[in-house]
Amino acid sequence: MANNNKGGNNKAKADLAKQTAQSTARKQSQNKQDKKNGGIIAYLRGVRQEFRKVVWPTREELTTDTIVVIGCVLFFALAFWLVDTGFLAALKGILGITLS
Repeated sequence: MANNNKGGNNKAKADLAKQTAQSTARKQSQNKQDKKNGGIIAYLRGVRQEFRKVVWPTREELTTDTIVVIGCVLFFALAFWLVDTGFLAALKGILGITLS
């Protein structure tokens, strides 16, 4: 009786392994079909879900941030212009050249 139980147990394990393999194959086949057919649709759904999570700024926040950005751009533009003018003046003085 012990031998019959072991044989039945092995058969059950084999059946379980076969079912698992078939289930895995079905899932892989379904994933391939989903990628072919619903890839773009799934992507767009994901984009839509992410847009719903975005916290959009208020008009006041947007105005303040815009002013800060424009101020920083002007500051750095002026700083680079001054550094460039300084280097040009130094090169003119050292090399004794004139630019026309």
